[in-house]
Amino acid sequence: MAEPALDLLVIGAGLSGLSAALFAAQAGLGVRVVARGLGALHWIPATLDLLGYRPGREHAVTQPLTAFDALPAEHPYRRMGAEAVAAALDGLAQSLAQAGLPYAGHAGRQNIPLPSPAGVARPVYLAPAAQLAGRLDDPAPLLIVGFQGMRDFYPTLAAHHLAQAGVQARAVYLPYDLITDRRDANNVHLAQELEAPARRQALAHALRGLVAPGERIGLPAILGIDQHVAVWRELEAAVGAPVFEIPTLPPSVPGIRLHRVLVQQISLLGGRVEPNMAVTDFAAAGDHITWVETATSARPLRHHAKAFLLATGGILGGGFQSDPSGRVWETIFGLSLTVPQGREHWFRPAFLDPQGHPVYQGGVQTGVDFRPAADGAPRYANLWAAGSVLAHADPIHERSREGLAVACAAGAVQAILAHLGHPAAIPASRSAGQPAG
Repeated sequence: MAEPALDLLVIGAGLSGLSAALFAAQAGLGVRVVARGLGALHWIPATLDLLGYRPGREHAVTQPLTAFDALPAEHPYRRMGAEAVAAALDGLAQSLAQAGLPYAGHAGRQNIPLPSPAGVARPVYLAPAAQLAGRLDDPAPLLIVGFQGMRDFYPTLAAHHLAQAGVQARAVYLPYDLITDRRDANNVHLAQELEAPARRQALAHALRGLVAPGERIGLPAILGIDQHVAVWRELEAAVGAPVFEIPTLPPSVPGIRLHRVLVQQISLLGGRVEPNMAVTDFAAAGDHITWVETATSARPLRHHAKAFLLATGGILGGGFQSDPSGRVWETIFGLSLTVPQGREHWFRPAFLDPQGHPVYQGGVQTGVDFRPAADGAPRYANLWAAGSVLAHADPIHERSREGLAVACAAGAVQAILAHLGHPAAIPASRSAGQPAG
């Protein structure tokens, strides 16, 4: 017997796909996520960056919601409007806080400068609560702490760059065996080690002997995974000084936390997230997609749904492919793209050109309701797109990747709810400046 059609099938398990699935499930839709892999959340610092840089500008944006006018007229942010974009990010932050992973931002909806692993300021709109004490607009001095032998986190380098930028910072190293007995461990292993009370107590004792009055302590982002908030708050209380995490190179523990919470919340609401299911085919009747087919270890599996959302990540996420001639195409539905069809037009001469590169700015053209369009008309009546697959945005260059993912997911789900005649809407959200949790 055929399985009854879902309300919504989301293709892609990155931040955009998971956010859309969460919003849809909260609104009462039956939803499933299928994806080739786990998306990029395991690689990112897990901050929700809204807009860090205007096109062609070198200085960071302070007020991102009032900077949308500097973006192209067809940019998704311009189409949605500042209040709708802010509401989407606030709504996700509220959901994360309720699930035990607090996020917060500036009371005035400004970007907050937080340190990168190299000690460079990152303009962030919303951040995990455990990262916020590291804000660089706070004059309190920083103590950056690393561990001898830990890969890919160098506190001396970070403190040096911070000092060059006028931030009072110093660096120290602690013994590696303070947090693990492993000879070789990645960041996930170290985060798991710090969930043991004895490890936290030993680390707190060492930090108390290092921190000077008035200093804030920056640690690599390894303060637990499943017990993260408890680990962070207990350590901070035991040390008696503000403690904050600095994102590391991948694997990203904050990103893994975010991924786990999103998948958990979708599951609790009756949705399903199924990785290792690459979409290989689809069928349409007229202007309606009827099913998509995914590869499995045994046989192809068909997924029937009333609505479909494409969130496959664009050219850097595998949603687009190219060949040596310079042709670029969308891999599942054959949607037309605004990416230049010729390699000589992909890049500008300067690698760090302030205008970015056309190959990363192209994507799927949609209408205002996020349905992929051809010649101004929807290609399929029940297909929507969100995130980095969309045209007229350059998420990495703009430092808008997470904001674009979440905002477009919310916008697409609102359009899907209207299409399905569903009375529910995405839940109301808190103010951006209210601390979560």
